[in-house]
Amino acid sequence: MADPHPSGGTDRIVLRGIRAHAHHGVYAFEREQGQLFVVDASLELDTAPAAAGDDLELTVNYAELAQQLRAVVVGEPVNLLETLAQRLADACLAHQLVQAVEITVHKPEAQLGVPFDDVTVAIRRERA
Repeated sequence: MADPHPSGGTDRIVLRGIRAHAHHGVYAFEREQGQLFVVDASLELDTAPAAAGDDLELTVNYAELAQQLRAVVVGEPVNLLETLAQRLADACLAHQLVQAVEITVHKPEAQLGVPFDDVTVAIRRERA
Protein backbone atom coordinates (compact mmCIF):
# COMPACT_ATOMS: atom_id res chain seq x y z
CA MET A 1 0.00 0.00 0.00
CA ALA A 2 1.31 3.46 -0.90
CA ASP A 3 2.23 5.87 1.87
CA PRO A 4 -0.78 8.21 2.26
CA HIS A 5 1.59 11.08 2.97
CA PRO A 6 4.90 10.62 1.18
CA SER A 7 7.91 12.49 2.49
CA GLY A 8 8.31 15.90 0.93
CA GLY A 9 4.61 16.72 1.08
CA THR A 10 3.42 20.17 1.99
CA ASP A 11 1.52 20.50 5.22
CA ARG A 12 0.58 23.62 7.14
CA ILE A 13 1.03 24.96 10.62
CA VAL A 14 -1.22 27.97 11.06
CA LEU A 15 -1.17 30.57 13.82
CA ARG A 16 -4.08 33.01 13.78
CA GLY A 17 -4.72 36.12 15.79
CA ILE A 18 -1.37 36.86 17.44
CA ARG A 19 -2.09 40.21 19.04
CA ALA A 20 0.27 42.97 20.12
CA HIS A 21 0.15 46.70 20.80
CA ALA A 22 2.83 48.36 18.69
CA HIS A 23 3.83 51.70 17.18
CA HIS A 24 3.95 51.14 13.42
CA GLY A 25 2.63 53.68 10.95
CA VAL A 26 3.44 56.66 8.81
CA TYR A 27 1.76 59.26 11.05
CA ALA A 28 3.22 60.73 14.24
CA PHE A 29 0.11 59.88 16.28
CA GLU A 30 0.48 56.21 15.29
CA ARG A 31 4.09 56.18 16.46
CA GLU A 32 3.23 57.99 19.71
CA GLN A 33 -0.01 56.26 20.75
CA GLY A 34 0.45 52.89 19.11
CA GLN A 35 -2.42 50.54 18.32
CA LEU A 36 -3.42 46.91 18.01
CA PHE A 37 -1.83 44.72 15.34
CA VAL A 38 -2.93 41.15 14.66
CA VAL A 39 -0.84 38.60 12.78
CA ASP A 40 -1.76 35.37 11.03
CA ALA A 41 0.99 33.05 9.81
CA SER A 42 0.54 29.95 7.67
CA LEU A 43 3.72 27.90 7.34
CA GLU A 44 4.21 25.27 4.66
CA LEU A 45 6.45 22.37 5.63
CA ASP A 46 6.62 18.59 5.65
CA THR A 47 5.31 17.36 9.01
CA ALA A 48 5.57 13.65 8.13
CA PRO A 49 8.97 13.11 9.80
CA ALA A 50 7.77 14.75 13.02
CA ALA A 51 4.58 12.71 12.98
CA ALA A 52 6.42 9.46 12.29
CA GLY A 53 8.81 9.99 15.19
CA ASP A 54 6.42 11.97 17.41
CA ASP A 55 9.36 14.38 17.70
CA LEU A 56 9.04 18.11 18.28
CA GLU A 57 12.59 18.64 17.00
CA LEU A 58 11.42 17.58 13.51
CA THR A 59 8.82 20.34 13.17
CA VAL A 60 8.35 24.01 14.06
CA ASN A 61 7.53 24.66 17.71
CA TYR A 62 4.55 26.95 17.25
CA ALA A 63 4.69 28.24 20.84
CA GLU A 64 8.24 29.48 20.23
CA LEU A 65 7.29 30.85 16.82
CA ALA A 66 4.36 32.80 18.30
CA GLN A 67 6.77 34.47 20.74
CA GLN A 68 9.19 35.28 17.90
CA LEU A 69 6.45 36.81 15.76
CA ARG A 70 5.13 38.89 18.66
CA ALA A 71 8.69 40.13 19.31
CA VAL A 72 8.92 41.30 15.68
CA VAL A 73 5.60 43.16 15.98
CA VAL A 74 6.57 44.97 19.19
CA GLY A 75 10.12 45.56 17.92
CA GLU A 76 11.46 48.42 15.86
CA PRO A 77 8.59 50.48 14.39
CA VAL A 78 8.19 50.69 10.61
CA ASN A 79 6.09 52.91 8.39
CA LEU A 80 4.39 50.24 6.30
CA LEU A 81 2.49 47.05 7.00
CA GLU A 82 4.29 45.64 3.98
CA THR A 83 7.63 46.06 5.77
CA LEU A 84 6.29 44.48 8.95
CA ALA A 85 4.87 41.56 6.96
CA GLN A 86 8.26 40.98 5.30
CA ARG A 87 10.03 40.96 8.68
CA LEU A 88 7.52 38.43 9.96
CA ALA A 89 7.98 36.24 6.88
CA ASP A 90 11.75 36.40 7.35
CA ALA A 91 11.36 35.22 10.95
CA CYS A 92 9.32 32.24 9.78
CA LEU A 93 11.72 31.34 6.98
CA ALA A 94 14.60 31.40 9.47
CA HIS A 95 13.24 27.99 10.52
CA GLN A 96 14.97 25.63 8.08
CA LEU A 97 11.98 23.30 7.80
CA VAL A 98 9.66 26.05 6.52
CA GLN A 99 9.36 25.89 2.74
CA ALA A 100 6.99 28.85 2.36
CA VAL A 101 4.94 31.17 4.53
CA GLU A 102 1.90 33.36 4.14
CA ILE A 103 1.68 36.30 6.53
CA THR A 104 -1.34 38.52 7.06
CA VAL A 105 -0.97 41.66 9.16
CA HIS A 106 -4.21 43.21 10.42
CA LYS A 107 -4.50 46.83 11.53
CA PRO A 108 -8.10 46.94 12.79
CA GLU A 109 -7.76 50.31 14.54
CA ALA A 110 -6.35 52.21 11.55
CA GLN A 111 -7.87 55.64 11.03
CA LEU A 112 -9.28 55.61 7.52
CA GLY A 113 -11.94 58.29 7.85
CA VAL A 114 -14.69 55.81 6.94
CA PRO A 115 -16.33 52.94 8.83
CA PHE A 116 -14.49 49.64 8.26
CA ASP A 117 -13.88 46.27 9.90
CA ASP A 118 -10.21 45.67 9.20
CA VAL A 119 -7.33 46.53 6.91
CA THR A 120 -4.76 43.86 6.07
CA VAL A 121 -1.64 43.26 4.07
CA ALA A 122 -0.98 39.66 3.08
CA ILE A 123 2.24 38.34 1.55
CA ARG A 124 3.54 34.91 0.57
CA ARG A 125 7.23 34.14 0.55
CA GLU A 126 9.08 30.93 -0.38
CA ARG A 127 12.51 29.67 0.53
CA ALA A 128 14.94 30.67 -2.22
